[in-house]
Amino acid sequence: MKVITLGEIMLRLSTPGFQRFTQAQSFDVVFGGGEANVAVSLSNYGLESYFVTKLPTHEIGQSAVNHLRRYGVSDRFIVRGGDRVGIYFLETGASQRGSKVVYDRAHAAVTTLSPDELDFDALLDGTKWFHWTGITPALGETPRRTLVELCKAAKAAGVTISCDLNYRKKLWTVQEAQATMQPLMEYVDVCIANEEDAEKSLGMKAGTTDVEAAHLDEEAYFRLAHKLKAEYDFQTVAITLRESFSASRNGWSAMMLDDAECSTPYRSQRYDIHLIDRVGGGDSFAGGLIAGLLTKDDTRQALEFAVAASCLKQTIPGDFNLASKAEVESLVAGSGSGRVER
Repeated sequence: MKVITLGEIMLRLSTPGFQRFTQAQSFDVVFGGGEANVAVSLSNYGLESYFVTKLPTHEIGQSAVNHLRRYGVSDRFIVRGGDRVGIYFLETGASQRGSKVVYDRAHAAVTTLSPDELDFDALLDGTKWFHWTGITPALGETPRRTLVELCKAAKAAGVTISCDLNYRKKLWTVQEAQATMQPLMEYVDVCIANEEDAEKSLGMKAGTTDVEAAHLDEEAYFRLAHKLKAEYDFQTVAITLRESFSASRNGWSAMMLDDAECSTPYRSQRYDIHLIDRVGGGDSFAGGLIAGLLTKDDTRQALEFAVAASCLKQTIPGDFNLASKAEVESLVAGSGSGRVER
């Protein structure tokens, strides 16, 4: 099954271990970014995965392309041009010290990606699913216009469209986000969010939930799912539920509202995670959910697959989820002891 994602892939420079930026004498290098992370997950689960972006022709741009190829993602629709690859710096937190991200992504090649650089007919030919996140329209007017045109074309072609709201306060204001994201929801079939995304991007709050205090008001999330579905006529609403006990330990689960099953939201298994790298956790959930909705027998199985996949990702360094389908399904089945496999 052919699936496509549209967005930015960046060079990630991480401090070794748990060093602070001011300590670091070197950085660990990988590539990552919201929609690219999802594309890798989908390829990893055996789907025909295409990532749409724009990258320079120089060696750093080629390195990003090679990184995607390494994990089976097709570069057929990657436009080449522009001057630079966006960069983000990561300082991984521990215990009570949170992680920090510093962006250096202004004027990245993807910000010049225009609709006339893409062959929409070829891109959508045989495509079953199109995924994007709230990061892409935050990058500027040109990629925003490209996203809108691709959403229109995908909707006309009968492609299922999913969106992870993914609000980033370092890219735009709440007012800018809502003015852009709210109209875009008319194209979305499957909405993926957490409590901050829903509030900042769409103006809908999850009751009395306080994630930083590790307190989840489940009924408030259920009401939020119903409000989102009623307001935007989504086919499916999936909300990730993170309990942040510290930078090293989180509770992790999700809930979903889907007409295909019932009118009452249902919640997944809950995992207590010792975090290695939480960056890309939400993207790995989105990738798992898309794969699950395309291949599993029912939507409850899809949700459990997505939560288990994202649980495993947060134990893996880097942006990409490199847990295999078999490992995810093993965790869903209850094999979560972490014993050595011999």
